Amino acid sequence: MVDKTEMMQTAMQIILHAGNGRTEIKRALVCLEEFDFAAAEQALSEAQEQIRQAHRAQTELIQSESRGEEAEFSILFVHAQDTLMTIKSEWNIAERLVGLTRSLDRRLSKLEQNRG
Repeated sequence: MVDKTEMMQTAMQIILHAGNGRTEIKRALVCLEEFDFAAAEQALSEAQEQIRQAHRAQTELIQSESRGEEAEFSILFVHAQDTLMTIKSEWNIAERLVGLTRSLDRRLSKLEQNRG
């Protein structure tokens, strides 16, 4: 059985790594505002690794339960899963914003060259 302490520790690991991912996503968006695409992509890469670690912790607990190990219900674990899902969505949007902004930057550069 997965005891309450283990459940809480896993939930906190998920929240910690997901929160670190959110910090990197915010950094990526600041870099994007400055059209620093390399730094934005680096920050998104670091965010993705943090999200991966959070997901790994979640998956281990879910797999334990699927093997028949009982787990106590934990509102903290539900919150951790919600946090992870939200931050993964933020990552997806930020990644698309980098692509979109890069595309617009290229188009603007092309227009500027044609005017010159």
